[in-house]
Amino acid sequence: MALAAGSAVLTLPASAAAGPGKPTIKLSTGYLSGAVGATGDPTVTATVAQSGAGGDALKVSATASSRDSVAKAGDVQITGSGGSRQVAVKARGQGYADLTLKVEGAGGKSATATLHYAASSAVHDAAADTRYLTGTSDSSAAVDVGGGYMVVADDENNTLRLYRRDASGGPVRTWDFSSKLGVESEIDIEAATRVGDTVYWTGSMGNSKKGKPKPDRSTLFTTTVTGSGADTELKLGGSYHGLRDDLVKWDQDHGDRFGFADGTADGQAPKQIDGFNVEGLEFAPGSSSTAYVGFRAPLVPPKKGGKALLVPVTNMDKLTKAGKGAAAVHATFGEPVTLDLGGLSVRDIRRNAAGQYLIVAGSWAAEDNSEPYALYAWDGVAGHKPVKRLDLPTTDPGGWEAVVDVPDLSAPGAKVQVITDAGSADLYGDGTEAKELPHAEWKKSRAVWFPLGS
Repeated sequence: MALAAGSAVLTLPASAAAGPGKPTIKLSTGYLSGAVGATGDPTVTATVAQSGAGGDALKVSATASSRDSVAKAGDVQITGSGGSRQVAVKARGQGYADLTLKVEGAGGKSATATLHYAASSAVHDAAADTRYLTGTSDSSAAVDVGGGYMVVADDENNTLRLYRRDASGGPVRTWDFSSKLGVESEIDIEAATRVGDTVYWTGSMGNSKKGKPKPDRSTLFTTTVTGSGADTELKLGGSYHGLRDDLVKWDQDHGDRFGFADGTADGQAPKQIDGFNVEGLEFAPGSSSTAYVGFRAPLVPPKKGGKALLVPVTNMDKLTKAGKGAAAVHATFGEPVTLDLGGLSVRDIRRNAAGQYLIVAGSWAAEDNSEPYALYAWDGVAGHKPVKRLDLPTTDPGGWEAVVDVPDLSAPGAKVQVITDAGSADLYGDGTEAKELPHAEWKKSRAVWFPLGS
């Protein structure tokens, strides 16, 4: 378009002549989860723009909800300026709602986007100290990597995820070493421990629920940690796939004390009182070579009130280091340890630098929170009795699976962070197990800080 100005002719760009374009709004993800009464729920980033208008001139708001009982439009909080806005939702009730977000720009033009929201019910215990780890619901093991971050494993896939410990939300980064490990199915990672810059991870070593052998679950592998916090990097170290067979042979050589051969037989489900299922791994006091393998099953003896079982592997540091062409290496074992955990078994075990241990104790059978859970303190010495420090609450969805690290247990006000496996939980009241939810952003586990008391 040309305008005459005296003898001069001023030409305007076609875009200016046409006025500002239609604004756009793009969400970092179209799916978001929250919880009633939660502190610091996950958020979504809305990126907005309009040709011919600055970002600060754009207005972003929530205009509608498909289900006010879950969240109203007025429960959506939008902060930030310019082209990037943060969207948070305060849940009113359990369930699902589609929230309409609208951007309004110059020239009266607008655009909308839909945020698919899912809210779980309020927790009954430690709500202010609860955070939600999204992207997966089956958290099963965790290690601290410094700087307020942790790496969390999942027993439904082989992905390791880096999370902030103090915030709800998805992983900062992920790693999956399946192809390098030569596995084709889930390892069923159930336990982990860190020594220096090396993290040991192990599968459950058990059969499937239907009693079918699952060789990939017998994978023990290491990762090397570099950096810390949000800059943490993991590199695959080595692996070993024979620990289950070594344990069975060792038990047979010692009179089948624990029934490992029967517990691993075809047709034997792992989570039986006389089954075979590993869920704990931690090094013995002052050692970086002898590690306790903690069993969810069997109990010893395999009856109500039986004791929890730890089997020391005395050359754990050697198992994953044998390269191709090296002489065959097999696990060697020390004297087994049985612990009175009130009839419960090992769901995790963790040691601090001072040699103080915490054991997450739970039922050999429970898939959720239908049985008792407790935290026991121990000094790592065979024959010394563990001491119960806390009964873990079971009124909210998810079974307690992992303790991230161990504080100074003698310090007043010591707190510990424990994580749930919520894969079997019906988080949103529609009968769908969390592990079967269609969107990763709706899958979540709880990470809760508990005071340990005296």
